[in-house]
Amino acid sequence: MPRSVNAVASRTRRKKVMKEVKGQFGRRKNVWTVAKNAYEKGLGYAYRDRKTNKRNFRSLWIQRINAGTRLYGMSYSEFMGGLHAKDINLSRKVLADLAMNNPEAFKAIVDAVK
Repeated sequence: MPRSVNAVASRTRRKKVMKEVKGQFGRRKNVWTVAKNAYEKGLGYAYRDRKTNKRNFRSLWIQRINAGTRLYGMSYSEFMGGLHAKDINLSRKVLADLAMNNPEAFKAIVDAVK
């Protein structure tokens, strides 16, 4: 019995990968084995950096909140401790946005914590 290899499915799978690496430099864009390795490496980086992105944003929000609280004579840790003590549940993302774009509202929160 002849061997069945299902070339249609294989070609479809390769075309999907080649479409994803389109625009890359050198042989990564047109040689199957190099392109496949580049594609898999890229997926790994994407997975890793989705986590890194979360860390970076949290760090940015903390810096913005700290800068906002320093204007009113508090440190970040005092401010966050006071928030938890007063049972004010606002995320760091929201607090950072208020500190940057709505200083009056942020000042009201700082005054409530003091």
